[in-house]
Amino acid sequence: MDSQNNLQQTNNDDKKNSNFFERFSSKVAQATGSPWAFFIAMGAILVWAITGPVFHYSDTWQLVINTGTTIITFLMVFVIQKSQNKDSKSVQLKLNELIAANKMASNRLIVVEDLSEQELDTLHNYYCRLAEETKKRMDMKESHSVEEAIENTEEKLKEV
Repeated sequence: MDSQNNLQQTNNDDKKNSNFFERFSSKVAQATGSPWAFFIAMGAILVWAITGPVFHYSDTWQLVINTGTTIITFLMVFVIQKSQNKDSKSVQLKLNELIAANKMASNRLIVVEDLSEQELDTLHNYYCRLAEETKKRMDMKESHSVEEAIENTEEKLKEV
């Protein structure tokens, strides 16, 4: 019984840490993508550049900016990657929902991101050929998507 409680406690701790990192990375990504973050970084570089003559452009003076930017870049890679992974997953889920909900769409494309590179290339080539055939058969300057969207909406409303 103790091992089961320990396992449950470990799982709870993992979830807390994961949620913390998710919240933290989202906040950091938002903050560092703001204009203020840019101006703060620009200010730090200006201060560093202005202090060059004071420190006689020494190796230590150069090392400060090199070390600082390297550490920040290293840490930001992980934060940005976490944020991008979450965004990518949410976009994939939205696309999967659209594919699953559309009667005419191929369900083979649901979770297409899990296919191998070779399988993706095969699908890409198929859609390229499909696009070429479409170009041959219709005027690409002509728009029909708005009308089709209205028809699809009317069909959906009839079903409800």
